[in-house]
Amino acid sequence: MTAKHSLAGAASRPLTDWHAIQWRAAHQNVRRLQARIVKATREGRHGKVKALQWLLTHSFSGKAIAVKRVTENQGKRTPGVDGQCWSTPATKAKALQQLHRRGYRAQPLRRVYIPKSNGQRRPLGIPTMKDRAQQALYLLALDPVAETTGDLNSYGFRTGRSTADALRQSFELLRRPTSGAWIWEGDIRSCFEQISHTWLLDHIPMDKAMLRQWLKAGFLENGVWAPTEAGTPQGGIISPTLMNLTLDGLEERIKALCPARLRAKGTKLAIVRYADDVRHITRRQIPFAERRGTEEQTSGSTAYPLVKAKRNTSMPLTREETEDVYVPVLQDPRNMVKAGLLEAQSPVMKAYILRHNVYGRSHRDRMAKSSSSEPSA
Repeated sequence: MTAKHSLAGAASRPLTDWHAIQWRAAHQNVRRLQARIVKATREGRHGKVKALQWLLTHSFSGKAIAVKRVTENQGKRTPGVDGQCWSTPATKAKALQQLHRRGYRAQPLRRVYIPKSNGQRRPLGIPTMKDRAQQALYLLALDPVAETTGDLNSYGFRTGRSTADALRQSFELLRRPTSGAWIWEGDIRSCFEQISHTWLLDHIPMDKAMLRQWLKAGFLENGVWAPTEAGTPQGGIISPTLMNLTLDGLEERIKALCPARLRAKGTKLAIVRYADDVRHITRRQIPFAERRGTEEQTSGSTAYPLVKAKRNTSMPLTREETEDVYVPVLQDPRNMVKAGLLEAQSPVMKAYILRHNVYGRSHRDRMAKSSSSEPSA
């Protein structure tokens, strides 16, 4: 039997040809199940959500899309501790047949380090291809719940959202005359590495046995196995969604710490979060005593005026220390914008502006010639 037969969303079936899979039908089946999960989540039918998640994670369509994702992303040539990569149609078809929950055991992560901008190194845990496929499969069932219950102004690692959306929302919150004049910035210290396993197992709405295996798999570094007592590995497909589910509710928590008169003024109090980076926009600077509830969870949070004067050393340029900064806005925003426009442009911008001006002049010349050649009435 080949994959050209009906792609029902329930059970897997033998596969002989990877290229014979009807991908359009597979995506339609997965989207239909995900839509049902969203509906059940909104209605509060948790038992129905669990049943639909089981149906999706055991379906042929879900498994095929999970294998397709891990074999076509940027890390498709990066092996785990077993050194295997699924690079041929035959290995992909075999992996699809072996993607089962029964008898599955997660393998340790391969620990690697990547440099950070501050000179330090960020640890990454690279799962095996099979573990990545299992995570991608269960992420298909978890993502609808995360998107339904997520914070309104959360933009990092979410379906259909990006940094451009976060910038757009920030612009909408700051462009009004009545908008807040201060920005409170927070960065949660070691967010991925410090998430409690107990909290994840108690609150994440997914298969607990599978989640426990990924959290407790440990990692191998220089041939030595080490356990993981907390956190989710940076490198796992499902880790960003677990982090977002952990931080959901932070928006309401921060708003609750602010005075009631600020919460009642709408746009004068707003929060924009991208992953573990938080921007809190207020009308005035919030003293430490009023925001210490989140201060304990953040690394070097700072508050600064919306408009910064260039070369002003009194402004906090880094987040190494936590302090309250009372620095007035030095100039009107429009004056700052006008001053910035007078600075020298980069070579790339110069070339763009020159080309734009040439196009504009040629267009005006053509329009002038066409208008002059028309007979007068």
